[in-house]
Order: sequence, then structure tokens, then C-alpha cells
Amino acid sequence: MIQVKNLELQFGEQIIFDKISCIINNNDRIGLVGRNGTGKSTLLKIIGNHLQADGGTIDIQSKARIAYMPQEVVIVSTKTVLDETLATFDYLFALEEEKKELALTIHANPTEKQVNRYAEIEHELQEQNFAEKKVQAQKILAGLGFNNTKQLSKVSELSVGWRMRVVLAKLLLQEADFYLFDEPTNHLDLPTKNWFLHFLQNNVRGYLLVCHDRYFLDKACNTTYELSLGKLTIFQGNYSFYKKQKSFMLEHQQLAYKKQQQDIKQKERTIERFRSKATKAKMAQSMIKALEKVERIQIEDVQKTITLKLEEPKRSGYEVVTIKNVSHAFNTTLFKHVTFTIERQDKVAIVAPNGTGKTTLFNLIAQKLPLQHGTIQLGHNVKAALFDQDQEKILDPHKTIFQEVYQASEATDLQVRSVLGALLFGQDDINKLCSVLSGGERNRVAMAKVILSKANFLLLDEPTNHLDIESKEIILQALQQFEGTILFVSHDQDFVNKLATKIIELTPQGSYVYLGNYDSYLDAKQAVAKETVTEQKQQKSNSNNSQQSFDLQKKCKNLENKIDKLEQDLADILKQLETATYGTPEFEKLEHTYKSLQKTISQETSKWEDLLIQLDEGI
Repeated sequence: MIQVKNLELQFGEQIIFDKISCIINNNDRIGLVGRNGTGKSTLLKIIGNHLQADGGTIDIQSKARIAYMPQEVVIVSTKTVLDETLATFDYLFALEEEKKELALTIHANPTEKQVNRYAEIEHELQEQNFAEKKVQAQKILAGLGFNNTKQLSKVSELSVGWRMRVVLAKLLLQEADFYLFDEPTNHLDLPTKNWFLHFLQNNVRGYLLVCHDRYFLDKACNTTYELSLGKLTIFQGNYSFYKKQKSFMLEHQQLAYKKQQQDIKQKERTIERFRSKATKAKMAQSMIKALEKVERIQIEDVQKTITLKLEEPKRSGYEVVTIKNVSHAFNTTLFKHVTFTIERQDKVAIVAPNGTGKTTLFNLIAQKLPLQHGTIQLGHNVKAALFDQDQEKILDPHKTIFQEVYQASEATDLQVRSVLGALLFGQDDINKLCSVLSGGERNRVAMAKVILSKANFLLLDEPTNHLDIESKEIILQALQQFEGTILFVSHDQDFVNKLATKIIELTPQGSYVYLGNYDSYLDAKQAVAKETVTEQKQQKSNSNNSQQSFDLQKKCKNLENKIDKLEQDLADILKQLETATYGTPEFEKLEHTYKSLQKTISQETSKWEDLLIQLDEGI
């Protein structure tokens, strides 16, 4: 579907792409990884025709629809969220209006041209599933966290994060043949991220994805592309598979490099000996030419295993913070009756959708906001340090990284440099002004300040935002070994799973405590949900024996059987596609059948969902 051939790109002296090539099929689910600056976003832009390469070609299958989501995009609109999401299909709304006008004209005095035009419009609307677009848009928006009220709010009233969700919704609604996603999960909370993951697994055929969430990459991708040293390497597996293979490759690469260097030095010594002898000078020249032709093995700048250790804090009392009946509101109530206790060495994750008041709760505990109702009591000998997610307002733009951290702590020059080094700031980096830092760099500076604060109670509000996987793993290891207490928010499921010993779910109605990590929390929630559904089904079975309900159940069962059969047909076609030769008539015919089956399954599934809703409502 997409063929990248001998792609070249250079910025100044830096080679970004050195004749990289790959073939991407439209059902490939690829995670694109690599260190910062290796060209991940750049590659997406070039494939999406938003940037020109210096050399090479990008060939995309005729009529293939490629959808591209950049890392950041400014969306300016006076429309509602729903209308803006549907704006991609404004031309279909225009066709619907034209159809209505033609219907009136044809009824009075039709011409052949009008009748033909009417038929064309009707065919296009049916082909594009126009009648279902609004329903699909509402479902996607709901999955991305927009309730009915928020779907009718103005885009101009939304934060940057919520506007990026609108961009994502518009993209998903397009039903493209292939997607290019540049960090689409950056502004998603855990529930929304899980919905998006499920949507990709069940509705989107293929994509090339840049993401710094290890859990998401493992679940969403079955192939990994790595960019390094201007080259593209393909690994036939998810991120965890790639990490194992990469480690194995680096080990062998180091051995091969070492052997080649030894051989080169041996030959250079021989050349030096031969040069001094007139009888062998010609042979020395031949050896020099042969040596110059040897393709040198390049090795990555493999960083040493970096460890970061937080200083052992002063011991606090057993109860670190006790919260009783805390409520807070701005224009509307964020939460009420929040009650919980955090004990020494607990590592607690707060879980809640965006907008529920997680940051507000952190600021209340840190005494940066006045309490409106309830009590918050810090325990004996507790020293708290807050990591604020909004680092642009916290860091002094006129200070260097080193000055910002050094002046905020009682640490020595050496201690500050050591911590900054562990957080991947080199000797040149620490002299950068805070005003020019990226989001990830700002987060690492703020984390350095927290680490050097000598606090025994860390309040970490989204410390993993904008961080690459390597930085996250360094910070995770340090926090796991920390002897103090941690209350944190993170939208990285792998990070939460590996750090949390307890989960607190924050809702507008109160707080609920779950022991264990995020997986344990999900298991507990699913068990409760199943029990509730079972009870509801039992109650409905006892109370609703109407003929209408029986008919609906029968229709549901018939649709289920039909969908099962269609999905089996789809799987059979997919197997045939995998063995068919790309570009042949057989391949194109199979691909057309595959798309047709996908559309039919989507339509039948939508009907099945509607019937389920009717059954659930007792209609």
C-alpha cells in the first residue's frame, strides 16, 4: 500500500535518513520508535505529504486514503464539538440539501438531467453511509470523554488537550485506509486511552504510530520500526519483543565492531611496517586502498545503565495524610465527600477522568488552594513536595537548568549535576535556558527539583507527561526504591501498574480505595460491573416477559449469528490477502471484498447495539 524507497534527509550536518526503505501494507499495525531527534515525526510528515525529503520516493496505492494526526495542531473553530467533528463531511450535508431541492423540482417538472443528478447524489450518500455519520461521531466523541453536554459546547471554549481529542475524533470518523498517528495518546487519560486502544484493535485496519507509552505500544502494535543512526530496522513483534531483540543485536554489534577494530589496527600496523621497506611499499599502498574500501561497522552510542536514587528521607508518622469529607467546586462541583488515609511508604495512584479535580485535590493537599469543606491533616514529621504538571508557570525562563535546580535546593554542585545527569541532561544541556526547553525537558527539570527537595511525601501530578520511554523507566526505578510516600497521577498504564500499591478512584460523588495496582483495580471494577449486569438481567427477566422483548431478543440473536458469520468470512479473506501478490487483480478483488465486509459488519453491529439499548431500556 505504501512503499518507501531510498529515502534521504539531512538537516545541516546531521543525517536523518540514509536511504531508508520499507513496504507498509494497509493492515500493518506498526509502532515507530527511536531516540529523540532520530526523525520519527519527520517520517510521518513525509509519508503524509506534509514535508519533502531530499531524495528517494514514497509510492502510495492509487485512491488509498491516508489520514495523518500531528503531535500538536491548532484547531480554531466557532462550531460545537459535534458540528466540528462532522465538518469533514460538510460536502455530504451540501449534497443532502441539493437532494432535497431536486426532490421538490423533480416532483413538479422533472428533466432527465435532474433525475440523473438525483440518482448520483443518492448513490454517493449511500456509499458514504451518510445517515450513520452523526451516530458514529457521537459514539466516537463519547468514547473520547465528551458527554452529551460537552458535545454541544463550543470548540473555542476547550483546552488544548480537549481540542486535540476533537482532532482525533475527526480523524477516526474518516475511516481512512491507513493512519499516521504522532503521539495521539498525549492528551488522553487512562479510561479514554483504553477506549482508544479498543477502537484501534477493533475498527482501524492499519497504522504507523509514534507513542511513548510502553503498555499501549505492546497492545496496539504487532510490528516495530526503529530509527537509529539514519537507518530503519524492522522487528516483527511488539515493543517488548523489540527490546529483547534489540538487546541481542547490540551485544552482537559490539562484538563485531570490536573484532573489526582489532583487524583494522592489525592491518594498519602491517602497513606501517611495509611502508618503511622499499620492496614492499607497493604492497602497502594496495593494502591502504583495500582498507579504505572496508565498510565500517557503526555502533550506537549505547548509554551506560543510568540509575537515579532518591536520598533516604526523614521518617514520617505512620499516617501521612488524612482526608475527611473534602468537597470542592468552582462553577460546578468537582468532587464531594472525599475521604481516605495514606500511610507511610504507600505509593498511591489517583484514577479519574480529566476534569474530575485531580490537580485541584493535589493543590489542596499542598495547601496551594484554600479548603472549602472538610479537613486535610498532614501527619507527624511530614514534608511534602509537589510536582506540578504546568511547568511553564513554575520554571523561571531566565534561568538555566542548573541554576533553576541548584537555587531551589540545598544540594551541592556535584549532587545537582549528578541528578541532572541521571535524568539525561549532559554537561552542555544544563546550561540551556528554561525558556527553550521542550515539554519533556521541563518535566525532567521539575523532577530534579522534587528529588533534591528531601521531602518524604511526594505529590506527583502527571510526572510522565511528554517523557520518552527511557526517561520514564529511570524515574520509575527511582520512585519504586523511594523509602517515603507517594501520591501520583499518571496516564501511563505501565507506569501506574509498576509503581502503585493502592488505587484511589476519584468521582464527583466521592472516593473509593482499591488495594493493588491498576490491573487489580480494573479486575475489581469488571467484577462489580458483571455482578450488576447479572442482577439487572435477572430483574428484567422476572419483570419483562412481553412479546416485544421476546422479538427483540430473537432479532439480537439472529444479528449475532450473522455478525459471527461475516467476521469468519472477513478472517478468511484476510488470510487470502496475506498470501496474495500485492498489486495483482486478485489482490485488488480480495481487498475490495475485505472493505465491503468491514462496512457490512459495522452496519450490522450498529443495528445490534441499537437493539441492545432497546432491550436494556425495556422497550
